[in-house]
Amino acid sequence: MKDSIDFGSKTIEFRLTFSDRKSLGITITPNMEVMIKAPRGASIERIREKVRKKTPWILKQQSYFLSFHPRTPEKKYISGESHLYLGRQYRLKVTESKSNSVHFSGRFFEVQAKKKSNAKSLLRKWYRERAKMKLAEIAEPWIQRFEKYNVKPKAIYLQEMSTRWGSCTPKGKIILNPELIKAPRTCIEYVIIHELCHLVHPNHTITFIQLQGKMMPDWEKWKRKLDKLLA
Repeated sequence: MKDSIDFGSKTIEFRLTFSDRKSLGITITPNMEVMIKAPRGASIERIREKVRKKTPWILKQQSYFLSFHPRTPEKKYISGESHLYLGRQYRLKVTESKSNSVHFSGRFFEVQAKKKSNAKSLLRKWYRERAKMKLAEIAEPWIQRFEKYNVKPKAIYLQEMSTRWGSCTPKGKIILNPELIKAPRTCIEYVIIHELCHLVHPNHTITFIQLQGKMMPDWEKWKRKLDKLLA
């Protein structure tokens, strides 16, 4: 069932389930949903009161996950438009040609297309090809560093995701959003480290945060950078 509480000017909505457990459990999903598991027989009033007491923590967790929500504005893929690659801005030049090609020179992306309307599909394909090569290259030294924890991803996949920069499956596969190729290298490393930490600690526990801080002491700086740059 769904329920909600008011906390100041905010409304916290949550999904509530009952099970054979002794205490209340609160989980924040990467999509920022609040999931509550309560003991059978617990009153709604009591549950709401406990959720209200945990609201500052809930809001903090939701804010944390917000940095993994790509919000890049929709592009028109026309000449003069600015596009990112590894954290640098490149100006787009679109020209009609007998063949299709994409390359960057200086501070420009040059897209030659049989029809200018093909610029979007050509550039997106170029980004994905670059992401496939570059993200794996950036991830490899970090994968090696995590081997001391006896973990290694079974595979790294690219998948377009509207609400996440990366994820780690229960079977040990790391999924990265190809849009990351637009971010600076250290921001990409932050997401990779975050997902590798999940191989050691599946949930966002204190030990998870401690490990992430050990592997990248200034991770909060790059989290903010990623959120600001691609917002």
